[in-house]
Amino acid sequence: MEHEFVRWTEDGTEHSAVWRSTSGARPPKKIRVADDTMTADEAYRLACEGTALLWRGDFQGARQLSVAVAKRTDRKPRKASDDPATAFHLHRQTQSRRAGILGMLLVPFDADQSVPLRRAPDVRQAVLAAFGPSEQPTVTTLRDLLGAIGAHEWQKKGVEIPALGARIHPGYGVFSPIRGEYVDLVADTPLPSIEEAFDIGTGTGVLAAVLAHRGVKKVIATDLDPNALASARANLDRLGYSERVQLMAADLFPEGRAPLVVCNPPWIPAKPTSPIEYAIYDPDSKMLRGFLSGLTDHLEPGGEGWLVLSDIAEHLGLRSRDELLAMFDEFGLTVAGRRDVRPRHGKVSDRTDPLHAARTREVTSLWRLVPTTR
Repeated sequence: MEHEFVRWTEDGTEHSAVWRSTSGARPPKKIRVADDTMTADEAYRLACEGTALLWRGDFQGARQLSVAVAKRTDRKPRKASDDPATAFHLHRQTQSRRAGILGMLLVPFDADQSVPLRRAPDVRQAVLAAFGPSEQPTVTTLRDLLGAIGAHEWQKKGVEIPALGARIHPGYGVFSPIRGEYVDLVADTPLPSIEEAFDIGTGTGVLAAVLAHRGVKKVIATDLDPNALASARANLDRLGYSERVQLMAADLFPEGRAPLVVCNPPWIPAKPTSPIEYAIYDPDSKMLRGFLSGLTDHLEPGGEGWLVLSDIAEHLGLRSRDELLAMFDEFGLTVAGRRDVRPRHGKVSDRTDPLHAARTREVTSLWRLVPTTR
């Protein structure tokens, strides 16, 4: 694997290190060494001008500086629009700009992946989970490092899943099932069969585990992301469902047919800006359309496809209900039933959220789909 490098001058000497980014960002071209004498105003100005700051001061000081720069970034008035789709895209632009500015604060790592800064925590396990192994000094953004630390804590702590009576532990970069309402829909909807089921895009394996917990004798769970498959394997092993759940690297469907095919695709038809966002954004509804187009060919006679989907895209003006129903018709599918649930996450009541109006109307649905001609 070829590495990209960052290069800078420090104490009159040229230095370089391997560049690592979880978002796929390119290494910065202009780098200035900074420490605790750097003011937030100067850091903000340099970041806006495209100069990255390689931190050599106290680690906690870097965190405080990042918070201060974020506050200055957030002071810029947000552009507003009464059109939901325009408001959403403006929100995404603001997020991107904020991430770009905060991504200008860099942290060095020694060859053993420890951080050579005062009061730096031991982050080696979190860095290994996020970036993989390295035997060379590296540099990444403080933003990426803090994300890796947070994700590692989630992985250790896990997410309580009442339907399982157990916790699911998401691996780094794998969508965490904190939106428990969609899990409850799969846990409560009557099963058309307990013989076999396909779980398309399994992620952490939470829905495959729920199906096995409900008594489905065989579940084939697919995903293309190696991190997701590893996360699902660890969760299923921990829960004791490995013998009944077969994991498979596949683009959507495995071969064959099943009486139940379940899919919880990304809910928002927009372009992701980093690999991690592929769990949230489905550009041009590619995964949704792929699932719907192939469903009939992978259902046994009398079988059902369960599409778990929020209507947040409708309230953001990104996809109408009529467009969704037209997809069902296009691919020869009929709605046999639908179960709805309101979200319970904290952002529903957060009036400072730019997408608050859409979130207050959001409903998550489990669509029971069958071939139009049965």
